[in-house]
Amino acid sequence: MTMQSALIVDDHPLFCDALAMTLKAFVGIGRIDTADRIETAIERLSEGPLPDVVVLDLNLPDVHGMEGLVRLRQIAGQVPVVVVSSMADARVIGAAMKAGAAGFVPKHSQREVFRAAFDAIADGRRYTPETYVPLPETAPATPQEEALKRLSLLTRQQARILQLICEGKLNKQIAWELSIAETTVKAHVTAIMRKLGVFSRTQAVLLAREIDFAALLAEGANGS
Repeated sequence: MTMQSALIVDDHPLFCDALAMTLKAFVGIGRIDTADRIETAIERLSEGPLPDVVVLDLNLPDVHGMEGLVRLRQIAGQVPVVVVSSMADARVIGAAMKAGAAGFVPKHSQREVFRAAFDAIADGRRYTPETYVPLPETAPATPQEEALKRLSLLTRQQARILQLICEGKLNKQIAWELSIAETTVKAHVTAIMRKLGVFSRTQAVLLAREIDFAALLAEGANGS
């Protein structure tokens, strides 16, 4: 595939500018748009046209952990999402790749690494840092990996409703915010709990919070 346009999702303006320059000069991407929140990025992707690639920082103010990646993958379709993050722990990289990232590039990487990563993704290959060593396939799934697997089953609307539930919103408030009927919200909540394998809103919130970075890094520390 040819990459002519990109959407950078990052809330640090200076890094956005530097990354945009790198993508233009070293990758050859001419059209670059930016968003500083997941919600803004989702709105841009919904309005179209879709970019050729989405570049995502995991640490954003309106999402927790891998939630932003899961939600972007649900709307991006076939558009590859490349994670560029300062959090390059092996557990974080592995979780991002399992959540559907096309590649992972540490923020501190040299420009040549960015070029190699985007060349690989343009060729249809996934990219991870040379120093990344994945866990053996036979290793049992961690609670965080299992949570990611279940959360990836949600539709875009269900993921948004779960986010509002995590914020403590009631069905009536969610219905007002999303301009849908309260009965529709209840139907979505039922579907969410079924897909997540839980029996209450509280359990759904706890499962969603399993994918934060603190949990991932603690799991890695306990296993080392």
